[in-house]
Amino acid sequence: MQTNLLWPKTSSPPSSAPVGSRDARQPRKLRRAILKVVFALILVFVLIFGIKALQIRKMMAAGKGMQMPPTTVTSYTVDQVEWQPRLSAVGTLSPVQGATISAEMAGAVSEIAFQSGAPVKAGDMLLKLDTAAEEAQLRSAQADLQLAQNDYDRARDLAQRRVISKSELDAAAARFAQAQAAVENVQSAIAKKQIRAPFDGIAGIREVNVGQMVPVGQRLVTLQALGSVYVDFSLPQQHLADVKPGFEVKVQTDAIPEREFTGELTAVNSAVDPATRAIAFQATLANPEHLLRAGMFARVQVVLPQKNVVLRIPATAVMYAPFGNSVYIIEPQKDEKSGEEKLVLRQQFIRTGETRGDLVAVTEGLQPNQQVVSTGVFKLRNGLTVVIDNKFAPEFSENPKVPNT
Repeated sequence: MQTNLLWPKTSSPPSSAPVGSRDARQPRKLRRAILKVVFALILVFVLIFGIKALQIRKMMAAGKGMQMPPTTVTSYTVDQVEWQPRLSAVGTLSPVQGATISAEMAGAVSEIAFQSGAPVKAGDMLLKLDTAAEEAQLRSAQADLQLAQNDYDRARDLAQRRVISKSELDAAAARFAQAQAAVENVQSAIAKKQIRAPFDGIAGIREVNVGQMVPVGQRLVTLQALGSVYVDFSLPQQHLADVKPGFEVKVQTDAIPEREFTGELTAVNSAVDPATRAIAFQATLANPEHLLRAGMFARVQVVLPQKNVVLRIPATAVMYAPFGNSVYIIEPQKDEKSGEEKLVLRQQFIRTGETRGDLVAVTEGLQPNQQVVSTGVFKLRNGLTVVIDNKFAPEFSENPKVPNT
């Protein structure tokens, strides 16, 4: 009875289990929960990895079974032609007859009698300087001449009648000659102030205006005869024995890119330039339409008489590289699996020669009638399967013309 009094009625008796064993079970439960989560995550990862690996394996298998479609290319058949060798140079056009008209005497411009850029004839008045002072001098000189002539006629009559001596007659004749020379001198000064065209040609742009005072040597206008022109160019001295007067010369200029002008080699310089070891040549070109003008830059080709047989292809078919130029030859090849014949590219290294327009000569590496890819060679590779479509292939020419824009 005393023991019961020590515990309250509302309280239960303490548990007989130890407190330490309960605290030990809680970490073990936590670890098992964490392990279950980790295993679940590993299982999910393995499942996802397996699915992806299966998908990739299927895609690789499908890729092995797929074939890339053939690439569309344009082609050109290697042809064999005869080309006359040409020596290329750059030159400058100059007039067969041309001059810069300058003032021989000082004076004020009183009249301009030509239109800039217009044709003029030999003897036509171009400019006139003021000649008022010279015309006054001319009248005075003509009066002196008339007086000297009268004195000379009178002295000659008196000399015939032996009234005066021969020395007096000679003095009268000398005065008459002096007066006549004075008139001619003034007339020459007036003529020099009336500037006329020395030959038929095309006048340039005038460089003076009416009323302008010009000194001696002042440029007035240029005059060019454009019916024919020269083209001056140089070639290395080793070609001197190959080039002779009379050879045909082809000339092109950027000013008229669609035209090629034909002329004849007319002159060879007598000396070689010691600085460049080149020798100067001159060709003459007919220029009836006056399309060529003095000072134009020109590309010159001297046509040699011999003819060579060459293989030619478009310049766009050549893939230029430091280690060697190459082309892609289109060849038929039988497929090992299907047995079908297909067109395959084979890269072939070549040596190139002269270029003419869109075409280039091949000296080594190709045979006649072989087919080569003509455009877009930089996007291709060796062994590529192709199909040919020349529907939109460009036209290649030795003398291409620039289309009108």
